[in-house]
Amino acid sequence: MRIVLLGAPGSGKGTQAKKLADKYRVPHVSTGDLLREALAAGTPLGLQAKAAMDAGQLVSDEIVLGIIRERLRAADARNGAILDGFPRNLAQAQVLDEMLRTLGQPLDCAVLLDVDFDVLLQRLAGRRTCENCGAVYNIYTNPPRLDEQCDRCGASLHHRPDDNEVTISNRLRVYELQTKPLVAFYRNQGKLEIVNGTGEVEEIFARMVTVLDPVAKGLRKPKLPLPVKPKSKAKPAKTAKAAVKPLPKKPPAKSPSSKKKAARKPVHAKSKPAKAARRSAKKSRKRR
Repeated sequence: MRIVLLGAPGSGKGTQAKKLADKYRVPHVSTGDLLREALAAGTPLGLQAKAAMDAGQLVSDEIVLGIIRERLRAADARNGAILDGFPRNLAQAQVLDEMLRTLGQPLDCAVLLDVDFDVLLQRLAGRRTCENCGAVYNIYTNPPRLDEQCDRCGASLHHRPDDNEVTISNRLRVYELQTKPLVAFYRNQGKLEIVNGTGEVEEIFARMVTVLDPVAKGLRKPKLPLPVKPKSKAKPAKTAKAAVKPLPKKPPAKSPSSKKKAARKPVHAKSKPAKAARRSAKKSRKRR
C-alpha cells in the first residue's frame, strides 16, 4: 500500500501517518525526518542537502527525490509506504509519479486531511513541542498537565517563533495555492480520498482506516471524476432559406406587346369555297 498524505500545516498528517504505519506495518516516510537522518549520517545526498542549507538555499527536488528513492528501496518498504510532506506542489507530484513507475511501485491512493482555516490557526498558534522527546501538545486542545512542561519527560516545552497568527496565515495561504492543483491532479487520476480532519485523534484515525482498508486489501476502485456535461448549445435558428420552402420560380416577364398579342384570339382566314357558296345562296334568293 503506497499512499500520499496531503494536508495543511496543523492538519495532523504526522500524527495520523504514525498510527497508520503501525496498523498497516509499512514505514512512515517523512521527508523532514529523512533529511535530518541523511544529514546526521553524512550520506552523499545528505551532504548535498547540507551544502544547500548552509548556503541559505532550499533543498532541491532532485535531492529530496533521491533520498525518498533510497528509502523506498529498503526491505521494509517492499509492501508499501506512507509518504508525508512530499509532494507539496504539482511539479513534485508529476516527478514522484514518474519515479514510482520506474521503481515498479505506483501510488495507490492520496488522502487529503480536510480541516477548516480557523481550526488550523488555533492548532498551530497553540502548538508546543518538547525539546527533549519531541512530544507535541496544544494549549487549546491538548494541554500538558503542567504549564510549559512535558508530561512524558518533564522537559521544557518549546513554542516555535513562526507559530504566530500572521506567519501562520501566510503559510496557509501559500499551502492553499499549491494544494489546489495537486488535489485536482490526484482526483483526475481517480486516486483522491478526502477525510474530515476535525475531531479527536481516534475519531479521525477511524475515518482514515475506513478509507484505507480497501486500499490495503486491494479492493479500492479508482474514483474518476464525473464527466463534465457539455453545455447544451442552442440550436442555430433556421435561416429563411432553410425554414421556408422555396417559392416556384416565376416565368420570365413578357413584354407589353407580347401580352396584347396573347390576349387577342387568333383570327383564322376563311377558305375560298365558303365565300363562293354564300354568293350563290344570295343569287338564288333574289331570283325567287
